[in-house]
Parts: sequence; C-alpha cells; structure tokens
Amino acid sequence: MRAFSTKIIILTGLLLGLPSTGGAQTGDSDFAPDNPDLAVATFAGGCFWCVEAYYEKNVPGVVEAVSGYSGGDEVDPTYEQVSGGRTGHTEAVQVYYDPDKMTYEGLLQGLWRTANPTDTDGQYVDRGKQYRPAIFYHSEAERRAAEAAVEALEASGRYDEPVAIEIVPFEAFYAAEAYHQDYYEKKPVRYKFYTFNSGRYDFIEEVWGDDQEVDYSQYRPDRQAASNGVEAFDPATFEKPDLEVLRSRLSAEQFQVTQEDGTEPAYQNDYYDEKRPGIYVDVVSGEPLFSSSDKYKSNTGWPSFTRPIASDAVVEREDRSFFMTRTEIRSRHADSHLGHVFKDGPEPTGLRYCMNSAAMKFIPLEDMEAEGYGPLISQVEEGNTE
Repeated sequence: MRAFSTKIIILTGLLLGLPSTGGAQTGDSDFAPDNPDLAVATFAGGCFWCVEAYYEKNVPGVVEAVSGYSGGDEVDPTYEQVSGGRTGHTEAVQVYYDPDKMTYEGLLQGLWRTANPTDTDGQYVDRGKQYRPAIFYHSEAERRAAEAAVEALEASGRYDEPVAIEIVPFEAFYAAEAYHQDYYEKKPVRYKFYTFNSGRYDFIEEVWGDDQEVDYSQYRPDRQAASNGVEAFDPATFEKPDLEVLRSRLSAEQFQVTQEDGTEPAYQNDYYDEKRPGIYVDVVSGEPLFSSSDKYKSNTGWPSFTRPIASDAVVEREDRSFFMTRTEIRSRHADSHLGHVFKDGPEPTGLRYCMNSAAMKFIPLEDMEAEGYGPLISQVEEGNTE
C-alpha cells in the first residue's frame, strides 16, 4: 500500500465526489494528444504522479504524459484494484513526445532521474509489485536501446545494488482515473507533501548529485544520428577484423591502446593540441566518436571533450585497474578502448572525456564530405573549437 498520507489524499478525493474510474482503455486514451506524428513510450517508476510530472516538466519534446496501469492481466482495472496488488499491473506512464526533438535514449535518461532501477519490490515509500519499475518496449529498437542503457548504468557503478529494472514487451496500457492525471498541477500542495516525504528526491540527490540535471541537447535526434547514416561507416555491415588482421593494420601503439587497453604518453600524441574543426572517428571502424565543437583544452596532455558526438556513440565500462575505480570509454561497434571519462570538465556537461589520440583518426572539416561524413558537418559547424 502507498504511504498513509497518500491514501488520505485518495480517500479525500473520493469523498469529494471524484470519479472512481476514468474510462481507462488499452493503448491511446482520452487523455492522450490527438497527434499521429508523436511517438509513445511506456515506463514505470513508482508513483505515476511523480513520473508524469518529471517528464512533462523536464524533458524537451514531451507533449503529454498519461498516468495509468500496465504489466498485468486485468482488463480496465481501477486504482483500488491496482493499488491493492490484485491485478499484476504496476503504476505506469505513457509518454507522448516529438521524435524530431527528443530520442528514446533521452527519455531513458529521464527515467533514471526519477526511478530507482535497483528496487523491484516497489519505489521509495510505496511498496509492492504494483509500484515496481519497468520499461515496456514497443519495438525491437526500443528494446535494444533500453538494454544498452541499463548495461551502461550498471557499468557506471553508480548504485550500491544491481540494476534490476524489468525490460518487457508492451502489451496494454490502461489510463488511470481522471483525478490522477496532471495531479501535480491540480493538487500542488498535496502533491508536494507526498513527494517530499516519499524519499524519492532524497534518493535521486544521493545517487546523482550534480548529475541529476540532464543535458538533453546531447539526446537530440540530429546528434543521435551522428553514428548512423554516414557513407563511411555502416553499423549494419561492420564486422570487426580478428586480432592478427588488426595487428597488421594498426601501428604498435594503436594496437596496444585499442586492443590491450593501453594509454599513450601525455603531450606525446597527435591530437592533444589539435585545433582544426573536424570529427574524430574510431581508428579501427571509422565510426564517428567526437566533434571538435565539443573539444576543449584540458591541460592534461590528451585530447579532451565534453561529450561524444552522439548519445550512443560510446559505451561506458567500470574499470578497477591500478587499485582505483574509473569509468572506461569504449567505441560501441569496434569495442576499441578509447580512454576514460571524469567529472571535472567544463559546462555544459561537467564531464571530461579524456581520450587517446592513438584510438582515433581525425577528419578535418574540409575533408568530411569527400570521406563520407558529410551528414555530420553540422555537428562541427554548430560549435567552436578550443
């Protein structure tokens, strides 16, 4: 059951004559926007009031979030049935968003800033499977994105417990009763009283700290497309050569860095002081990694960037070598060791992607079109180099 204070709120609403059902139905609901160009995603992160509020207030491109129920067998359940744990459903939210302004990967980053993906028996003060977190994927592309995001989250070492959020196929969504929709706007005092006493904000602050504010600009579709659609690299056809072939193709230093997780000497590498506009691609595959627009002078002796050229261009791994814990950065498709990311960078991300020059090839702006990277020229021209 939800906390006593929340139950009082619900019971008060019922006594005041609020409807007990909202005409909930499978799929789109009466509360969904009438726009066929919008994409839809379905998430659960405990109290749907809070998850709905987060998406509507914080994530660019989100037009509407609808509170409801998903993941169970009961058709058209009521709040009383779901909250009593009798249906198998969990409180969920359907997010309607403009796919030209935000990617699914960006929505997942939002989920991490409101849910606890390690707790499968409830969320914060609300206990029971009816409050379990979940990602209900609508397509194979969403499934792959969700699995990659969970893998990266687990590898980050941010949580004390394993990341165990469900990733399951979407089957049905039933909109919650009308009085639950936009509850944070309809009953702001009661909403704030509940959420500030739920433990949600405390947990997010403890886990994410300064990183709880997402730089959603890096999850724009134009940046997401940076690792796809270029002639020079097609992830669908790329096949990584075996080690002996790579040994013959790469220099000794390139092989040692990319395949044996090595580190080149500071200030004795090709790109630490590179100032020309252009992009940096994986030396093995040619997949785009970083833009000069995000490069800055870190005074470390290695090329440093505030973010990758696309949100899914690189993969994070926990690195416990040398008696310390760091976050390693690898390329997504070639699995090359690139370097590490640190939390001492400048705005807008506060991150420093400290990379090895030997793991990358620099493509100057004037050569990008000819070398098959023309679609990424805007990623270079939109910002300044260091």
